[in-house]
Amino acid sequence: MALMGKVVRAPAGAQGFDTDSVVNQHQAQQLRAAGFAFCLRYLSRAEGESSGDLTAAEAGRLLDAGLALMPIQHVARRGWAPTAELGTTNGKAAASNAMAVGFPQGVNIWLDLEGVLGSVLSEEVIRYCNAWFFEVESVGFVTGLYVGAEAILTGDELFWRLKTNHYWRSASRVPPIPHRGYQMFQALAPSPVPGISIDRNVTKDDGFGDSVFWLSPS
Repeated sequence: MALMGKVVRAPAGAQGFDTDSVVNQHQAQQLRAAGFAFCLRYLSRAEGESSGDLTAAEAGRLLDAGLALMPIQHVARRGWAPTAELGTTNGKAAASNAMAVGFPQGVNIWLDLEGVLGSVLSEEVIRYCNAWFFEVESVGFVTGLYVGAEAILTGDELFWRLKTNHYWRSASRVPPIPHRGYQMFQALAPSPVPGISIDRNVTKDDGFGDSVFWLSPS
């Protein structure tokens, strides 16, 4: 069943949060009242959402509370080795799980790139990302890349070699994206709502005037 909402470009300067915790109705309302405009929640790497990951019911609660919504797929434990084949597998799962939750085409789905094994060649990381992007875009979603610690790739590789136009900067030390820049910035900060751990984020138009696409509440 499709989620109720509309896919729109995010305005610059909107404040939001990402969390690995299930957000209940009261928490969603409190976070919205605290000034947050959007939320990012996790999809599983395997097809079919795991316990604790985003469901259609939770997505509906977040939208009902007035929060725009985007999904991001979990990354493997630190020290993982990306390959093109794994990118295909994980990309298919991300697209399938996003559709199962009820996201419409045109929403940004985010690839979490961090914790890559240090001995992995950058070419393998590039092939992994582009295979993932292909699978997600093939069913009508928009791709985005969360650039975290130990992503291996340089700024030039992130910009010139990856087939995405959307970048999210983590709170870790990561390279700038040449020419384009980032469209979302993460900061580590305490949650204003008890019982849930969050990271804060803020949106920005990049150097080319592009921004993220989220599912806005009806």
